[in-house]
Amino acid sequence: MRLSFLLLLLLIAPLRAADDARITRVENGLLPGARIAGAPVETWNLADRMAHYHVPGVSIAVIDHDAIAWARGYGLTRAGGTVAVTPDTLFQAASISKPVTAAAALSLVEAGRLTLDTDVNRLLKSWQLPASDTAEGEPVTLRELLSHTAGLGVHGFDGYAAGAPRPALLQILNGTPPANSPPIRIDLKPGTLWRYSGGGYCIVQQLLIDTAGQDFPTLLHDRVLTPAGMTASTFAQPLPAPLAAKAAAGHDDTGQPIPGEAHIYPELAAAGLWTTPTDLARFALAFQHSLAGQPGLFSRSTAEKMLTVPLPGSDYGLGLGVKDTGGDLQISHSGANEGFRALLIAYPRSGRGAIVMTNGDNGGLLAIELMRAIAKEYGWPDFKPVEKIAAPLAPAAFGNLAGRYERDDHVLVFYRKENHFYLRETGRPRVELFPKSDTEFFLLDDPTLFIFKRGANGLVSHVIRRGSGAPQVYPRVYEEAPQPEPEPRLPKGLKNL
Repeated sequence: MRLSFLLLLLLIAPLRAADDARITRVENGLLPGARIAGAPVETWNLADRMAHYHVPGVSIAVIDHDAIAWARGYGLTRAGGTVAVTPDTLFQAASISKPVTAAAALSLVEAGRLTLDTDVNRLLKSWQLPASDTAEGEPVTLRELLSHTAGLGVHGFDGYAAGAPRPALLQILNGTPPANSPPIRIDLKPGTLWRYSGGGYCIVQQLLIDTAGQDFPTLLHDRVLTPAGMTASTFAQPLPAPLAAKAAAGHDDTGQPIPGEAHIYPELAAAGLWTTPTDLARFALAFQHSLAGQPGLFSRSTAEKMLTVPLPGSDYGLGLGVKDTGGDLQISHSGANEGFRALLIAYPRSGRGAIVMTNGDNGGLLAIELMRAIAKEYGWPDFKPVEKIAAPLAPAAFGNLAGRYERDDHVLVFYRKENHFYLRETGRPRVELFPKSDTEFFLLDDPTLFIFKRGANGLVSHVIRRGSGAPQVYPRVYEEAPQPEPEPRLPKGLKNL
């Protein structure tokens, strides 16, 4: 799939020549997370990377000098279609719904209708969080729910395909059919550990409904969307027909539209927002104004509460990732729903940031590359490629390691092409590997290390994958010799990207 910028790029408003030049540099300056020492930094073109990742559509908004500098759409709302993505195209924000929900909760705290440190069971009316011996008598509070420190399970949600039965919120909370997620319960002592919990935001959703006496979409419209000027956004799930006509379809990691074009997420607080990068930029600016003591979402003191990290070392405040990057405060959140990926980065003290929204499961990888290009163009303090050192290894040595390695139903195919060594694996695009030694290889954009091991016969018997989790062992399969040209395909029945 080759995307033509002349066909698929839409500019929302006339820009100065200087702005247009900056946009062109961003579009042609996508960056990897690292570079090999002594080698030039490789840059990529956005259209090429969209094709590489099988992402049909992308929408971007950039914040600079305390304002939205520009917004553009690229590609198509649906693969194989003719409707171009514009800055007005709606995307699922997925977990970027959480900071918007947190802002609504804090507005109710500021109004005196909620408190951050009261046992939520004293505030809930329609449902109660069951007691747990694991809690050791510690109550769960709104502050803990918003900061993912409440000791709750249920990391995230799969949503519901169009036409499938959908649960009510109480069924989600209790994990009863037709809910497709477990019950939301305490399994760690509250306040002791940071652990991401979309389930905790479902409790927040119920708490806000009980407190305000409004349905959740109306409550969020009144409390956050309207004050922030987010006129294109909604928490309505499913989308009403007039808005559905403006929405992008989600796509899997091969670029195929997901059935029904988008899953429905009744877990509204955790994943239910439909929006645009421009509207999310307005949200970031409204928060920035609040932080500066100007008219925004709430007072400066409330904005500071949102930035306060309850558990030291967690880098997560109330609904937002929070960290200091080279002396500049950064707030952030990513989002991943079925067929959609999004990323928000902002620097509220210096008035900079960007939002990238995509309609493909590989869009998160693309969004990071775009953020690096934007960071370079606008002088952000982070997102700079790091330098890694590759060992001097003759390309011929790659041939001894090339082959297919399997673990359960997951397949790794390593192969040499000219003077490069590549990996294809189930469900992911091709990546290049670089030698740390004659048996250890690393990726540019990832801390993962692949370690090849030999058996008693001197032949490579397996590869060990070391990353953030436990090491994984993939035995080598010798029945099928790898073919260096053309690129090898994964076994029949598995996704080949």
